[in-house]
Amino acid sequence: MDVGWSSADQAFRQEVREFTQAKLPAEIRDKVIAGRPLERSDHMQWQDILAEKGWIAGFWPSKFGGHDWTPAQSYIFQEETTYAGAPWLLPFGVNYVGPVIYTYGSEAQKARHLPGIVSNEVFWCQGYSEPNAGSDLAQLSTRADRDGDAYVVNGSKIWTSMAHWADWIFALVRTDSQVKPQRGISFLLIDLRTPGITVRPIRSIEGAHHLNQVFFDNVRVPVENLVGEENAGWGYAKFLLGHERVLSAEIGKGKRMLDRLRSVASAQGRSDDPGYLERLNQLETDLLALEWTTLRMLDAVMDGSAPGFEASVLKLRGSTIVQRIAEYTVDTLGPAALSFDPAGLEQQVNDPNAELYRNMGIVSEFLFQRAPTIWGGSNEIQRNIIAKHALGLG
Repeated sequence: MDVGWSSADQAFRQEVREFTQAKLPAEIRDKVIAGRPLERSDHMQWQDILAEKGWIAGFWPSKFGGHDWTPAQSYIFQEETTYAGAPWLLPFGVNYVGPVIYTYGSEAQKARHLPGIVSNEVFWCQGYSEPNAGSDLAQLSTRADRDGDAYVVNGSKIWTSMAHWADWIFALVRTDSQVKPQRGISFLLIDLRTPGITVRPIRSIEGAHHLNQVFFDNVRVPVENLVGEENAGWGYAKFLLGHERVLSAEIGKGKRMLDRLRSVASAQGRSDDPGYLERLNQLETDLLALEWTTLRMLDAVMDGSAPGFEASVLKLRGSTIVQRIAEYTVDTLGPAALSFDPAGLEQQVNDPNAELYRNMGIVSEFLFQRAPTIWGGSNEIQRNIIAKHALGLG
């Protein structure tokens, strides 16, 4: 098995690297590297730049506005842009609902929704988790009852990232409660401007507002917004989650975080400390092993096949490695990490090089990295998937 880069892949990597260096606005890059909160405008500005280049959905089929990128090209794009300090390419439209629509949606849905995603004109969010249905998503209770040419939706979704910025939400809803839970779920596209929808903010542990709870009170959704078949949404959800977990290796981000760890250690005079070097070497080794595991999986899916349980392995290892890098960076920072104040972090906008400001950004990212082991299916769930499908355990 050859996981080496072809000459075409190497040329593409250089193209992505040069494009990012030339086009990524410095003020946005500095925010990302410093751990400062990003505004909607920051994400949209970078995604507008990508949309103009035609790279916002490069892995999509060309007939839907993409560039038919191979899995290797998609990986290279993610690694190079995140390593350079580009914002997270918000995946809800491009990586999640877009592929569901062009794979399972009607021709009318494709014509209506796909152009707005590839042009970055429509902002999507994901309505999966509920107060009593997180990791056990099949227990969701948000209902969609058929009433003529519409579904009437009642219930709520929680931990809904960026819902306060979004135009549309794709949601799993219960359309049949008399069958096995997984068989009574449907996949709906809902305009967030529809009467009866309320979005309430949730502040996360680092003090930022990127999470929300979304309430549906007799919200009428046209039947034409049902994707695929009624009660078949669980299959579409699993298809989407496979895409989500492949993104969770975050190799480029891990490399960028290691660079910052080295910088912090140097500032603390610890670059030659044996204890620091031992932990740094272990983190570098683990990240390198994850990178090679990712490349092996890419080699296996170059024919277009979907990843299996391997996606759970990437999610499990990727989320824990970036978490450990963030933890050790704060450990290395020492007492200086005690200065964290979310309000102060947002106010320190005119002095991005100030030591206090830098330290608060490091702590902010450390706190935020509690989340990757939970989203996209908690790591406990990933271990169960691996045990069942890789080890054959019941």
